[in-house]
Formats: sequence, C-alpha cells, structure tokens
Amino acid sequence: MQSLPLVSVICLCHNQKRFVVEAINSVWTQSYQKIELIVVDDGSTDGSKEEILQIIKGKEIQFIDIPVNIGNCAAFNQGFRASSGDFLIDLAADDILLPARVEVGINDFANSSAKVGVHFSDAFMIGEQGEMIGTHYKRDQNGQIIEKVPSGNIYQELIKKYFISAPTMMIKRVVLEDLMGYDESLTYEDFDFWIRSSRNWEYLFNKAPLVKKRDVRHSHGKSQSKIKNQHLLSTFRVCEKIYELNETDQEDRALMRRCNLEIRQCIKTLNFGLIHQYRKLKRKTQRRLSSPSSIDK
Repeated sequence: MQSLPLVSVICLCHNQKRFVVEAINSVWTQSYQKIELIVVDDGSTDGSKEEILQIIKGKEIQFIDIPVNIGNCAAFNQGFRASSGDFLIDLAADDILLPARVEVGINDFANSSAKVGVHFSDAFMIGEQGEMIGTHYKRDQNGQIIEKVPSGNIYQELIKKYFISAPTMMIKRVVLEDLMGYDESLTYEDFDFWIRSSRNWEYLFNKAPLVKKRDVRHSHGKSQSKIKNQHLLSTFRVCEKIYELNETDQEDRALMRRCNLEIRQCIKTLNFGLIHQYRKLKRKTQRRLSSPSSIDK
C-alpha cells in the first residue's frame, strides 16, 4: 500500500496569545494523522511564546522562535524551509482547522488532476470569542451556497476580485518550491501567492466549511482599509507582476479593472501617491491592448 503523504502545518503566531492554543489543538485533533506541526513565533511581545512553549512541552514539535518581528512572509518562509511535507497549510494562530480539514484535502487531491496545486474551501466566520458570524460564501436558508465559486484555471478571476478565504488553502509543496516561497518584499502574502501560483497551477474548491476564520479587530486584513496603510504598495507591486504574467487581451482587461478598483481604494485611504502609479500601469496596459501585435488568445 502506498504510504500516506506527509502534511506540514505551519502555525504562524504574532501577538495571538489568546488564540494560539486553540489553533494548535485544532491540528492535533485532525482525523488525518500524518501531520508535521511547525510553530513559528514572529517576535511576539504579549506572552505568546510562553503559551506556545507550555502547550508543546514534551511533544515532538518544531518551534521556531524569531526574536524580532519580521513579518508574515519571511516568518512563513522560515517554517516552510524547515518543513518536509508533500502538502502545506499556512495556519494563522487565530484561526482553527476543523477536524476533517486535512483528510478532505488529501482525498480531494488524490482524486483530482495533477495540474491542481491548491485546494480551498468555504469557512465558518467566527468572532473574537468564538461566536458564529456566518460563512465566507453566501448561503441560503437551507445552507446551500448561492454564489458561483471559480475553480480550475482561475488566474483571470483572481485578477478581477478577491474571493478565496486564505486560511482554507492547502498547497502542494512543489507549488511553493516553484515560487520560492512567499515574496518577502511584500507586507502580506495572499494576493501575490494567488496570482503567481494560479498562472501555472489549477485550484480545486470544496464547498464544505473546513476552517474557522476568526474576525479579529486588529488583524492584517482589517488594516488594509486604514488611512495611508502600507499594504496598498504591496498590492500595486502584485499588479505590476500581473502585467508581466498576462498572456491574453482578456487578462489585460481584467488588470485594467483591477487598477480602477485599487485607485478607488487609494482614494478612500488617502494613498494619493499610488494613484499616479496605477494610472501609469493602466496606460501601459492600454497601449499593449491597442498595439497591432496584441494577441487575442
């Protein structure tokens, strides 16, 4: 019998003392047993490190203690380089894996095309006290998803809009190896990862909520709507990558729409300097669309 693949769960913590024990416990209660847990503390100052050391005491768990905060991308990459799994899960210390998350992912990968590199699902949205808020995707009164969730080759769809709940992803190791991990020059990872990975790999969606995603007041995602936040510069850099990765007119048109969306976000957050950069990118994209050599694939 072919041996089961190893799954590496990298639990990344930065000042999440209140939640990290529950996140770690959610890995230990998985129905799938061949799991390697790596806990990375990224310069926490709230006692998270002590909480982690207490819960993993006496267990064969890799713990990476980063003394000074270096950011999600670089911290995750340290965990990734220390891992051995054929598949990986990037678990924020305030989120929770439901017991079947890994098993469902492994089964779905086993029954899918070799082109599939990323598995994702719906998620239960919970509050800071664990109270249920809803689900990531809209559902009707009978619990059925009422929106179409793209799957397969979703590169163009990802240019247009965010629709994946990042904590639900399970990733083939080869995908992260191809990308050389997360881009450490950026302040956040998911948009860049989605774009670069979906250019060459397909995504597989499972409609079951397999993760609990916690809505935390001071989370990374929340900070992207703050006035003059620095995450929007990272978003612009990803849009520049999109320009280089695009292969079709339709993809360039999707980038034009993305630029318009981000310009509106820059206005809301008073990031006026980026508006000029986005307009330049739009003009460059428009010139390519208008060029006689433009290929409508």
